[in-house]
Amino acid sequence: MTLDSGSRPAEPADPDAWFGFRRVAATDKGSLVRRVFDSVAPRYDLMNDLMSGGVHRLWKAALLDWLAPHGELALLDVAGGTGDVALRVLARAPRARVTVLDANERMLSVGRDRAIDRGVVAGLDYVTGDAEALPVAARSFDAYTIAFGLRNVTRIDAALAEARRVLKPGGRFLCLEFSRVVVPGLAALYDAYSFRILPELGARVARDRAAYQYLVESIRRFPPQEELADLMRRAGFEHVRYRNLSGGIAAIHSGWRV
Repeated sequence: MTLDSGSRPAEPADPDAWFGFRRVAATDKGSLVRRVFDSVAPRYDLMNDLMSGGVHRLWKAALLDWLAPHGELALLDVAGGTGDVALRVLARAPRARVTVLDANERMLSVGRDRAIDRGVVAGLDYVTGDAEALPVAARSFDAYTIAFGLRNVTRIDAALAEARRVLKPGGRFLCLEFSRVVVPGLAALYDAYSFRILPELGARVARDRAAYQYLVESIRRFPPQEELADLMRRAGFEHVRYRNLSGGIAAIHSGWRV
């Protein structure tokens, strides 16, 4: 089957959940995703640099620019694993308090070690938890970020509802995620790179081809920009906007709890 960046496999009747292009029981998806990230955790940041040619750093900088962290910001960074976003926030807002939440203990362990190696101990908390059932109190955070994690949850609508629940009134939700290419001519090149090169990089560097095949497929399964914006509105977010990055290869979505 040939895929382009604007197509996804047809929805089966009454699907349980998608794990890449494979239909699985909803109760199984979480463990399958955890297995992927347990495998790639030690080389996750290196692979991000190799896959994107370092461009993911610019995308995360754009995320931080839009968040504009300052003062004693209370931030929940979901799927924050290796602490990349959290450390960037603390570099800009040293008095902030960042709770890094991830479903994978191994990813959190990599993040703790990374922060300690950089001499950053204050301002960080680490929590193992599920984005669809956050183990934190309602209305307890000023902001919620999730970078390259929303596509891995079983039910996006449930994760968005939980994001709104834990935000204070006036709190902000920001999602950085791979999205849908909008530049003519770029889609075919991006598909060729994604399906041919990324799994090979995964095999050679992370030693797990299947994990990066899942990565490519999960990107294609993820809702395009307007569809995700609609899901955010349905979850109760207001003033929903998004910005395309690198021609729509990634996008940042923003919404507020009013």
